[in-house]
Amino acid sequence: MGRVLRSCIQSILKLVNSVIGMAGLAMILYSVWLIRVWQRQMGEFPFDEDSDFPPPWFIYTFLGLGIAFCVITCSGHIAAESANGCCLYLYMVFVVLLLMLEAAITLDVFINRDWEKDFPKDPSGSFEQFKNFIRSNFEMCKWIGLSLVSVQGLSLLLAMILKALGPHQFYDSDDEYTSDRVPLLKNAPPPYIDHGYGHGPNNDAWIRVSDKTNR
Repeated sequence: MGRVLRSCIQSILKLVNSVIGMAGLAMILYSVWLIRVWQRQMGEFPFDEDSDFPPPWFIYTFLGLGIAFCVITCSGHIAAESANGCCLYLYMVFVVLLLMLEAAITLDVFINRDWEKDFPKDPSGSFEQFKNFIRSNFEMCKWIGLSLVSVQGLSLLLAMILKALGPHQFYDSDDEYTSDRVPLLKNAPPPYIDHGYGHGPNNDAWIRVSDKTNR
């Protein structure tokens, strides 16, 4: 029963973790598109060190978050497959840090009225376009954000359950091992011991010693 439950938790964790990976891939693709737009407008890539324009921090941030999501997904798949305690702990730390970052940004946006001043000016204009898109599609973006946070919380819960179940074991308990093999031991014939004497010089010496003892 324990092995079946562990396999189900592992499969669900991999499925839920894949959603985080797809979100990371979407963020990376969006960042690549923003880089392409920047290259068309400015005539150079945003990663050039000799650029006369300030660095587009929004593109860097979005690309970094996408890569972080993919790294968390890879670590989650490894942790779910191996059910190793160290891997699960590392995965849970990544997810908790990600949730704390999202919570901090959300609180800053909803509590601080001048939250836009906390971010530097984006020379690419992508930040303004992103804000306008969220404002015009607030309901859809809200549900997408809530779904993503719920998936991350569910993956954290599944990792904790998998950690509580422990690593893989060939037998669920020692009782199952004993009950399967004790009948074979009970039905086994007693070992045969040959009490007869053999032949050779050692046997003749043993006979002489026995005769002296009987006398």
